[in-house]
Amino acid sequence: MTHVPHELAEEFPQHVDRMHALKVENAHFAKLFDDYHDLNRAIHRAETNVEPVEELYEMQLRKERMLLKDQIYAMLSAADA
Repeated sequence: MTHVPHELAEEFPQHVDRMHALKVENAHFAKLFDDYHDLNRAIHRAETNVEPVEELYEMQLRKERMLLKDQIYAMLSAADA
């Protein structure tokens, strides 16, 4: 466990401009982006024991974050194609 937030700008630094554009242009992308941000913050709070949760629940949150990240990356990749 790293206790470091996985911000999308750090995960996909080459796509920062495209993420900004898609947030403005595409409501679905904006929702995925916001959902990722909210979930990422919840995971970070759990990892740092600011808001402790059950280990299984924390694992489920991480899986959900990974799915959102995959969807976001797919949209970023499709936009670049």
